[in-house]
Amino acid sequence: MSVSQPVASDHQLARLLQIGMVLEEVVEARAHQHYRSVSADLDTEIEALLEHAAEESADHRDRLAALIDDLDAERIPFEQIAPLVADHYDRDRDTDGVLYDQLCNEETAYKFYDDLIAAIEASSATFGIDREQLVATLSAIREEEADGAEEVTRLMEARE
Repeated sequence: MSVSQPVASDHQLARLLQIGMVLEEVVEARAHQHYRSVSADLDTEIEALLEHAAEESADHRDRLAALIDDLDAERIPFEQIAPLVADHYDRDRDTDGVLYDQLCNEETAYKFYDDLIAAIEASSATFGIDREQLVATLSAIREEEADGAEEVTRLMEARE
C-alpha cells in the first residue's frame, strides 16, 4: 500500500489510516521503552519529551481510530504492537540515541501524514467520511509531528 498515488477507495483509505495507527503505536511503545531503559540517565526535559511523545501518539492513535470507525473498518490493537517494539528496544540506550530515535520517529510520522494528505487531496474518490474533517484531522496531527521534531532538534542542539 502506497501513499504516492491518489487514494481510490474507502478500503484503501482505511488501510492507510491503519498504517498511521501502527506508526503511532510504534512511536508510543518506543517512547515508553526509552523512558524505562534510560530513566536514571534522563534529565527532566528529556523525560517530559518522552512522556509528551507517548501521550501525543496515543491521542493521534485515538483520532485515527475514530476515522477508521467512521469507515467501519477493523483496527489493529496496540497490545499486538507494543511487545514487538519492546523486544527490539530492550537494551540500554544513551540519551543521544534516545533523542536521535525520537527525531526519526517524529520525522517519519510527519512525512507519512504529509504524503497521506497529498494522496487524499489528489483523489477524486468519494469517501464514506467527510473529506474536510479527514484532511483537517490529518493536518493537525502532521503539524503536531512537525512541532515534535522541532522540539527534539532544539534539545539536541542544546546538548552540543
